[in-house]
Amino acid sequence: MRTFRFAFSAVAVAALALASAAQAQDKPVQLKLSSWVPAQHPLNPSLQAWADDIKKASNGSISAVLFPSEQLGKAFDHYDMARDGIADFAYVNPGYQPGRFPIMAGASLPFLFANAKGGTAAIDAWYRNYAAKEMKDVKYCFAFIHDPGTFHARKKVTSPTDIKGMKIRPATSTIGQMVTSLGGTNVQSSAPEARDMLERGVADAITFPWGSISLFGIDKVTTFHMDVPLYVTPFVWAMNQSKYDSMSAAQKKVIDDHCTTEWAEKVATPWADFEFGGRNKLATQAGHESYKLTADQLNAWKQAVAPGEATWGEGVKKAGGDPKAVMDALKASLAKYKSAL
Repeated sequence: MRTFRFAFSAVAVAALALASAAQAQDKPVQLKLSSWVPAQHPLNPSLQAWADDIKKASNGSISAVLFPSEQLGKAFDHYDMARDGIADFAYVNPGYQPGRFPIMAGASLPFLFANAKGGTAAIDAWYRNYAAKEMKDVKYCFAFIHDPGTFHARKKVTSPTDIKGMKIRPATSTIGQMVTSLGGTNVQSSAPEARDMLERGVADAITFPWGSISLFGIDKVTTFHMDVPLYVTPFVWAMNQSKYDSMSAAQKKVIDDHCTTEWAEKVATPWADFEFGGRNKLATQAGHESYKLTADQLNAWKQAVAPGEATWGEGVKKAGGDPKAVMDALKASLAKYKSAL
């Protein structure tokens, strides 16, 4: 028995040595990571930490350079940048392209998510069942969300009827549909362009998470903040498929090990904390009013936006999906990860 155990151990050690040697001989790969938020945004250090862990796990054979602030391309173009290899990994806001990703659009329906940490785990675990079909042009890595956002405006917005006649920059196409249904007009812009739109009077309000209002300078042009978890924006960290295919088996495993729900949470958590902290900052900032809704006002909002789910469902049906099954699965995932409103 001792001889057998010794022989088995020797085989195991030899196998590990061979695997390490094979990994050490992997062809060096350098990845271009594209992020469209400013360099000082809390998402960027998280993405860098993710890349540093990949380098360590690959024994240095996979390195990366992070390009923030739209250096490689505009925010609207990041999915296509990952598809076409302009970036090897790209930070994608699916809501920037209305109708293109109908299933993911369901995650930005109002009044679903209570928080970003559990919500990130929930959306990633849920969307893994649909990503291969809906985002077939890229290799899906993981999905995540920011802490719930709301209306930030030049005037106080308390009722759904207040939206009529307003010009609003929506966070996603789903929120854009909500604005339209309430009689408002959508003004499209990426996050980096939003302050200019508001400053010039092209928009009266924006839907945005709390901390980023100050980060993007939007606190200089909006002073009223509706304190309610209205919506979240879903994001995807997407990889160029050809880049992945060109890697060795060992390198692919390293990437796969870093494209998980656990890593989605790690990457999203510092940003979630930053956005959550922005709520108190704006509430105490001179010249700003942060206000809660009464129970009746909140109920009026929920009733007003309820038809949006049916509109979203039509888009899912056109893409060949079952909207009830998709939404039931999302709500079950939210419940599992304790992030449902």
